[in-house]
Amino acid sequence: LSSAASDVYKRQHWSSYCRSVLRYNHMEAIMEIERKFVPVKLPDNLESYPHTRIEQGYLCTAPVVRVRRDGDSYYMTYKGAGMMVREEYNMPLTKEAYEHLIVKADGTVISKTRYRIPIGNDLTAELDIFDGALNGVLLVEVEFPDESAARSFIPPKWFGDDVTLDPRYHNSNMSKGIRP
Repeated sequence: LSSAASDVYKRQHWSSYCRSVLRYNHMEAIMEIERKFVPVKLPDNLESYPHTRIEQGYLCTAPVVRVRRDGDSYYMTYKGAGMMVREEYNMPLTKEAYEHLIVKADGTVISKTRYRIPIGNDLTAELDIFDGALNGVLLVEVEFPDESAARSFIPPKWFGDDVTLDPRYHNSNMSKGIRP
């Protein structure tokens, strides 16, 4: 097989394998519906909002297979293709499993602080302030119950530009050294 054909085969095989493992473990897919923005200003009293340290690495970026430490919780996530709407499976990991997998991550392991800021209508802005290799990058995401809510959402002024459809702002791409 050519290199390109081999890469396609590996992606398809890995995707099928991940889906079968997740189905075997009775993991249900959810649809992640989110919009992303580059904030022009940080909210006042930022430290007063709940926040956690996140570290995450990517075992594969097409499809996305990520391992994450969020505070004292550990997960493996599979994400399907898409920009604003995509399939997502989350599987809990032990700390030992996470530590075993994170060293196998391709590219840069991402570290950031995530602030969870209520913005009304039962929505929460997740403001990520990156450090390490991505120091200075800011990104705010909002997850929605359905596509209609996502499309009709009017962001607060501090959210800045909508980058939902810009692949440079996918964490999986940033882990490959693509700095937005």
